[in-house]
Amino acid sequence: MEVLSRVSWRARDEAHTSRVDALVAPHLARRADQVKHPVHDFLFTYYSQRPAQLRRWHPGFGVALEDAPDHAGLKGYGPVSLVEGGAPHPSRDPVAVTEAYVASQQRLLRQLHGLLSATAARAPQLGCFGLHEWAMVHRSVEHGTRHDWPLRLGAAGTDEVVESHRIGCSHFDAFRFFTPTARPLNTLQPGRDDRPAFEQPGCLHVGMDLYKHAFRLTPMVPSELVADCFELARDIRVLDMRASPYDLADLGFEPVPIETAAGKAAYVAAQRGFAERGAPLRARLVAECERLLAGHRGRVPSISP
Repeated sequence: MEVLSRVSWRARDEAHTSRVDALVAPHLARRADQVKHPVHDFLFTYYSQRPAQLRRWHPGFGVALEDAPDHAGLKGYGPVSLVEGGAPHPSRDPVAVTEAYVASQQRLLRQLHGLLSATAARAPQLGCFGLHEWAMVHRSVEHGTRHDWPLRLGAAGTDEVVESHRIGCSHFDAFRFFTPTARPLNTLQPGRDDRPAFEQPGCLHVGMDLYKHAFRLTPMVPSELVADCFELARDIRVLDMRASPYDLADLGFEPVPIETAAGKAAYVAAQRGFAERGAPLRARLVAECERLLAGHRGRVPSISP
């Protein structure tokens, strides 16, 4: 157990909140004006973590904070004694994420460790070309669209792209939004409960989901890791929608025309880059799960300046 003085942990807290404020300020401004955004709102509407939760800094399990009354009242936290074997004092001792809380999260930790490890063991598959977004608007004349933006190729052109390509979406949380006419066209049939058997690191949504896995581990993992995963998800989402069938030129997003050879090549290159960026974040999450599953007991905390 490491103990951070108030001066030390406040510096990290302020650096984190400043970083997050810069990332979420545009969303908060749009929300105040009741303006929807088809690209960036996804990170705050599809994913359940609110901006205020992302902004809150946590050091992670194994680090205690001196003079931190705001943290003392947060879920998962409790006082820790500086004297080995001593009983913690609520008002005198530093606070930290408790072993009891970590113990209560063992099922989640095992689940995420299994999913992340299985995904990391697979080679990235880079031939999907983002067709999941197209399959979500297949036969839009019948089923409608998910966003109030025009289709770049029109309804008939979009349907032609879907029907002339092999679709191999391996991510259930994308596949479940396929239109009824597109679902049978997918060569895979991923389910809600078999994600470890399907998810692979080349998938854009798998890369974005690293953010979801990270914030589900809050407050047991450092908030800097959560913010790193959020930044990756934000960047991936831009490619996800640039390669989608929507015409987002008015928002400043140049399309990646995956119906062309050049567009496919550009998509694969960007997809490969995101898989490479996601790999070390996934490894860090796996390591955190293993550390938390192993548990840490029995040492007198060391005081950091």
